[in-house]
Amino acid sequence: MYEPTVYLVDDDIDMRESLECLLQASGMQTCAFERADQFLHEYCPALMGCVIVDYQMPGMTGLELLERMQIPGEDALPAILMTAFADVPIAISAMKRGAIDLLEKPFQPEDLMAKVQEALSRDLQRQSIRSQQTQLVKKFERLTKRENETLELLRAGLPNKAIAAKLEITERAVEMRRARIMEKIEAQSIAELFEEFAIYRKLIEPVA
Repeated sequence: MYEPTVYLVDDDIDMRESLECLLQASGMQTCAFERADQFLHEYCPALMGCVIVDYQMPGMTGLELLERMQIPGEDALPAILMTAFADVPIAISAMKRGAIDLLEKPFQPEDLMAKVQEALSRDLQRQSIRSQQTQLVKKFERLTKRENETLELLRAGLPNKAIAAKLEITERAVEMRRARIMEKIEAQSIAELFEEFAIYRKLIEPVA
């Protein structure tokens, strides 16, 4: 079940409380932080929801926070940057650091809510992709050592007869292993199996 939280990061207590009231009145769950480093201490890409962060704060700025949220190999939580000093360079910097939009103060409640809904929609898609990736990894982890050996030879383009000779088993045994591999990965064709395997390898390979 998708239960998102809107994370608020702003040193202005009046702004934080105002935003919390607005969002909670719309039925949204919120969690507020006074400083960027406080939120960063709790942050991980697996969080559900979005973050609204102020540009100008003591210590770590909103832009710095957005940059710190970027973890190699992970999609960051969708973020909205608030600022009273919106200009093109700030907007470009925000987008480069992963913000989905820039919200200029003062803003209308409906403008904020529209951006939050967009951020949550993006996060729902992000969570769906994460779930699919997790399930894919689990499928390949179900393969036995012998099935993995057979899969590697299939990917190398070897026919069943050559695989049987290399592994010193019968062609029938190769066919049975191949069928079990297809069943475990839930692939409808060899092409789909190889495509899924390529995605799996990218998911498990360490990010440089």
